[in-house]
Amino acid sequence: MTAAPVTFSQWLAQARIPEHTLTPGQRGLLQAAYEFRHRQGTDYYSTRLLSHFLLNTNSGLKVAQVARLLSLSRPTASRQQGYSSKEAIQQAHHRMDGRPYGKLLPRYAGPIAGFLLTHPDATRHDTLDFIAATFGVRVSTVALHKFLTKYGLDAATRQAAGRPLAGAPAGSAAPPPAAPAELIIPPPQLPASPVGALPPPVPTVPQGQPVPMPAPPFWPHGLSTPAPSC
Repeated sequence: MTAAPVTFSQWLAQARIPEHTLTPGQRGLLQAAYEFRHRQGTDYYSTRLLSHFLLNTNSGLKVAQVARLLSLSRPTASRQQGYSSKEAIQQAHHRMDGRPYGKLLPRYAGPIAGFLLTHPDATRHDTLDFIAATFGVRVSTVALHKFLTKYGLDAATRQAAGRPLAGAPAGSAAPPPAAPAELIIPPPQLPASPVGALPPPVPTVPQGQPVPMPAPPFWPHGLSTPAPSC
């Protein structure tokens, strides 16, 4: 015996949503969601697409109400609310692709580091897709997190590596590396300025003695000395 299909009013009543409190926009939205669920079924993919749609329509419905409509847990619906459409599809793909197999080897760290360097905004699901396409290995997000943390490739370590040195003012960049010793050119040496010869020291005379007169000028032999002036 086939069970009778749940009507729109019964669907709302199961989710504890009073039908008379719905606005015209909410009623039209939920009626379209009811038709989608009635046609597509309650499989994971259909539920995942419908929940992503209802959680991102800004309809005024509460997260708990959407969770009860689609038989989801409140934490699951709240977590899915922050996903982009790409992340929602990636999550559904990894969720339904079966159990992860294989393991991350140490030699994968280099290519993964290169991928993260060229794709700084990559999510974990983007990294998992890169690993699957490059190495043919699928792992869980938990295994990926442990691998990234082990080799210093997790987001926290990469963010800390890009910050300025501790104690430096905000916005200051790290000092540039010093040039090699062989590339440092010393400044040119300026010639020292010449210093003139110092005058001969003046002889000192003890106090109370006469000062000696200077020596008379020298006159060549045969010339008479000039007469002293009066």
